[in-house]
Amino acid sequence: MSDRNYEYARYSTLAGDFVDAPTDRPHTVEFVRVVGRDGRRGRSLLLAFATIVFEVIFLVWLLQPSHLPFDDGTWRYWVAMSLVVSIGIIETMRLVNVITLARATWQSHDPIPVAPEPGTRVAFLTTIVPGKEPIEMAEETLTAAMRVRHDGPFDVWLLDEGNDPAVKAMCARLGVNHFSRKGIPELNQATGRNRAKTKHGNYNAWLDKHGDKYDFWVSVDTDHVPLENFAERLLGYFRDPDVAFVVGPQVYGNTGSLMSRLAESQQYLFHGVLQRAGNRHGSAMFVGTNNAVRISALKDIDGLADSITEDAATSLVWHSRRNASTGNLWKSVYTPDVLAVGEGPTSWTDYFVQQNRWARGTNEVVLRRFIRYVPKLPLGRAVHYALLMSYYPSAAVAWVLGCLNLVVYLLSGIGGVTVSAQLWAMLYLNAALLQVAIYFWNRRYNVSPHEEEGSSGVSGMFVSALSAPMYVTALADAIRGRNVPFQVTAKGEDGSPDRLSTFRKNNLWGVLMLSVLVASLFLHTPHTAMRSWALLAMTIAFLPVTMWLVARSWNALSNRGARTDDTTRPTPPPTDPASTTAGANEDLVSGGIR
Repeated sequence: MSDRNYEYARYSTLAGDFVDAPTDRPHTVEFVRVVGRDGRRGRSLLLAFATIVFEVIFLVWLLQPSHLPFDDGTWRYWVAMSLVVSIGIIETMRLVNVITLARATWQSHDPIPVAPEPGTRVAFLTTIVPGKEPIEMAEETLTAAMRVRHDGPFDVWLLDEGNDPAVKAMCARLGVNHFSRKGIPELNQATGRNRAKTKHGNYNAWLDKHGDKYDFWVSVDTDHVPLENFAERLLGYFRDPDVAFVVGPQVYGNTGSLMSRLAESQQYLFHGVLQRAGNRHGSAMFVGTNNAVRISALKDIDGLADSITEDAATSLVWHSRRNASTGNLWKSVYTPDVLAVGEGPTSWTDYFVQQNRWARGTNEVVLRRFIRYVPKLPLGRAVHYALLMSYYPSAAVAWVLGCLNLVVYLLSGIGGVTVSAQLWAMLYLNAALLQVAIYFWNRRYNVSPHEEEGSSGVSGMFVSALSAPMYVTALADAIRGRNVPFQVTAKGEDGSPDRLSTFRKNNLWGVLMLSVLVASLFLHTPHTAMRSWALLAMTIAFLPVTMWLVARSWNALSNRGARTDDTTRPTPPPTDPASTTAGANEDLVSGGIR
């Protein structure tokens, strides 16, 4: 469970205090550059520039003609040249990642908030999939939604995929509007905007039936509990008539779970840097966990896009369309304000489901949608989205090509480029350190309340690396066009338990690397560096299942010890209820403030 007593309000105004909106003309959202706030703008630019330059130098040096294999006229030469090409692709992708990070560092902007216009009609929306999301969790979210402040009509809705009687009863008790599309054929199609058993289909069904009653919606996922200032910190940006939607960061409050802490740390780069860079061109990506939407703008693009990750697909459509009333392109705003607190995955099973869905959806957009919208996007937006969506496919391709190089060399002795191992290691390490340095530099602008100032974010990089085999599966499914059903990340007590089968994809890669390493001992290909890389890849593949087995064994020993203690511990004397309550209150107060 999330710590709802944590002092999240301190982080709900990171964008600053409200400024006065103009009264004599339509408001235009204004922004302030993030890296200029602490007087280190020049150093940020220098670090970003140096990182790109060094990576380019390393790539050019690595692929210079003198380092290419000698053409001996045999098949071995062509295999070696294929490996050279794969190395070039891997390093080019690393360069793209460096450019993405450096560019985002320099272009990150935060919006200057204004108070919302009073009297607007607002619907608060959240959804529930009975059996996947606990009704108690939805009730907590809806109860908090009833406390959200707004100067105007404000209705709370629950979009129930199952039309569950218990859910309907809970809504009636809370005074919440209940909506379900279950049993309505036109709202449950096999494909399209009203696809059955999808989040976007659920929202679009509500939009068709009730959207005309409202000017805006504000929305959270079922597990995300909104703060009282949720609406007022998001809706003010709609004073700008060209703003289609506003999004905030995704924060996990169930910090007692190691998996949840790792998952949130992994998201720092997206929510702390890349989304802020999207503000530079008015093209922050739509995020379904917590957002505000202009209903007329959503109707203008015919609702949320049909995709396993409707966020990215809908963003592309929105940012390629014009507001008919002004003639300007629709734009979006990302605010760093923490306005809703959710629950992250608590098991490897749920984490892998989440990562696979995000990667699969992004790959689908890259392969089948992006090319259609690039000509309609301004250059800045096109570059931003191209770099933003390159992460998942590039991580998958780099993993496959890296393993391919290791397999070919350790089984045949055929290598790619011919360079000094010591010089290569030195240059590679320097390039990697600069990339890590700019990553660490941006940590000072992290928006997560649960990661202390000065924390490195290493855990986020760590869990990203462990997810590489999952990204390979997602890319393969997208290339094959395999139909993958939408899966809700199980939450709360309904979280999915881990089993050995959870790690089968990672374990297959680990077995491959282990087999190749053993075979190299008999094939006399004793290249220390290549074996070291293979050992690292094998470790990355096997580490998730190892961590799970160690944690399970530790928990079993702890539980056994607790049961033993319970049988020998004497019964405590009766306590004064008043003193017990006082002690609990003291713990709550001391634990609620960091």
